Amino acid sequence: MFSKIGKTTMRSAAWRISLWATLAFACGTMVVFVFLHRFVSKDIQRRSDAWLSGEVEVLGDVAARTRKDALYGRVVGEVAELASREVPNRLLSSQGQNDSVFFLQTGADGSLALWVGAGNGVAYLDAIRHGRRVTDTPTDLRVDAFDIPFRVASVAVGDGTRIYLGLSERDERRLLRSLRFRFLLLWLAIVLIGAAIVFYTTRRMLGHVRGITEAASRIGESDLRSRVPTSRRKDEIAQLASTLNTMLDRIENSVHQLHTITDSLAHDLRSPLTAVRAKLEMALTGGAGEEAESVVTAIEELDRVTDFLNKSLDVAEAKADALRLDRVAIDLDQLLRSMVDLYEPSMSERGLRIQLRSAERVEIWADSGLLHRMIANLFDNELKHLPPSSTVAIALRAEEGRAILLVEDDGPGFAPEIAAHIFERRVKGPQSNGHGLGLAFVEAVARAHGGSTEAANRIDGGARLIVTLPLFSGQRKENSCSVALLSLSATK
Repeated sequence: MFSKIGKTTMRSAAWRISLWATLAFACGTMVVFVFLHRFVSKDIQRRSDAWLSGEVEVLGDVAARTRKDALYGRVVGEVAELASREVPNRLLSSQGQNDSVFFLQTGADGSLALWVGAGNGVAYLDAIRHGRRVTDTPTDLRVDAFDIPFRVASVAVGDGTRIYLGLSERDERRLLRSLRFRFLLLWLAIVLIGAAIVFYTTRRMLGHVRGITEAASRIGESDLRSRVPTSRRKDEIAQLASTLNTMLDRIENSVHQLHTITDSLAHDLRSPLTAVRAKLEMALTGGAGEEAESVVTAIEELDRVTDFLNKSLDVAEAKADALRLDRVAIDLDQLLRSMVDLYEPSMSERGLRIQLRSAERVEIWADSGLLHRMIANLFDNELKHLPPSSTVAIALRAEEGRAILLVEDDGPGFAPEIAAHIFERRVKGPQSNGHGLGLAFVEAVARAHGGSTEAANRIDGGARLIVTLPLFSGQRKENSCSVALLSLSATK
C-alpha cells in the first residue's frame, strides 16, 4: 500500500514541481555558500598574511637593533617565541611541539644562523633554498614531511642576514573544513525544509485544482446542478472556480432550454400520433380484409415514426451531452441473456443463429432504459440486415475496469463507403430502409455513459461491433475467465 502511495505521489504534479523547485533552490543556495566560503577563505588568508608581514618586520627590527653577541640568539629567539604564541587556536604536533610557526634566520652565506621551531630547521632551510624566492610578501612554501604548506614572509637584515617567519596553513584549513561541514549541514537543512514547504504548498494548491477537476467530472457525468468548490481567497484558483461555475450556469440554462424544446417537441408530436394510433386500433377491431391490412400498415408506420422521433431526440441530446441518465447498478450479463431470450424467436423465424459468450457477472452503472434500447438497436440492426443462415456471436467480458461487449456476425459486413462513418446520423447502407439512427443511438448512449464504440469488417467476412462501458466501481476486477458458451438456437 505504501509503495502504491509512493508511486502515486511521485507521479503527481506537486512532486515534479517540488523536485524542480528544490533543485533550483539547492543550486542557488550552493552557489551562495561557495561564494561565502571563498570570501571567508580569502579573509582568513589576508589576516594571516597581515600578521606575518607585521611580525616579520618586528623581528627584523629586533634583529637589527640587537647586538650580535652571545645573547643575540636568545633575545631574538625569545621574541620569535612570543610572536608564535600570538597565533590563536593553534594545534600542536603529535609530539606536543608547536610546529605550526617557525622562525629562521640565515647568515650572510645562506647557512642556518638561528632557528626557533620544531626540529632542527634543516628541512625548512632546504625548502627555502630550493623553493620559490621568499620576500616580504607572504607566499606558500612546501616543506618535506609536511603535507600542508606554510605561508612564509621574510625580511633582510642590514648585516646581510635574512629572517624568515612561517605559519602553517593547517589551522586555516582546519577552520575552513569545519566551516564547510557546517555549511553543508546548514545547506541540507535549508534544502530539506524548502522542499517540504514547496511540496506542501504545491500539493495544497493543486489539491484545490484536483477538487475542481473531480467536481467538474462528476458534474459532466451526473447532473449540471452541482458546482465546483470555491474559496474566499481572491487568487487564480478561486477565479478559475468562479469562471467554471459561471460557465456551468450558462450550460445548465442551455441544456434546460434544450430539454424544454425536446420535451415540448416530443409531447406535441407524440400526442397526436398516439391519438391517431388509438383510433386506428379501434378501427382495426371492426375492420376486415384489405381495410384491416391497411390499418395495420398505418399502425406500423406510426410506430416507425414514433421510434424515429424518439431516437432523433435522444441522439440530439446525446450529441449535446445532455442525455438525462437515471443510473443504477445493472448486471449486463443478465440483461444480455434476457434480451437474447427476447430476440431469439424473431431471429429463429428469420433463420438466424445467435450465440452468447459471457462472464458470470458484469456490473455497470448505467441508465437501464437507455441501455436496454441500445442493446435492442444492436439486435435490431442484425435482425434487419443479416441474410438467413447467418450467425450472430455476442461476447461479454470484464477487462481493466471496463465491460466489453462484442457483437460479430458472418453476414456481408458494412458497405465500404459507410464503414468509416457508421456511427454518424443518417448514415445507412444502400439496401437499408431505416433512418440511419440505430448505430448513432448506440454510440450516443455509450458515450453518455463514458464508454466508446468501434465498428469494422472482419477479415474472414462479416461485421464486428465493440461497445465498451465502464464497470461499476464495486466491480473493478478482471473477470475474463469462466466464460460460458450458450448456444440458444440453431435454426435456418
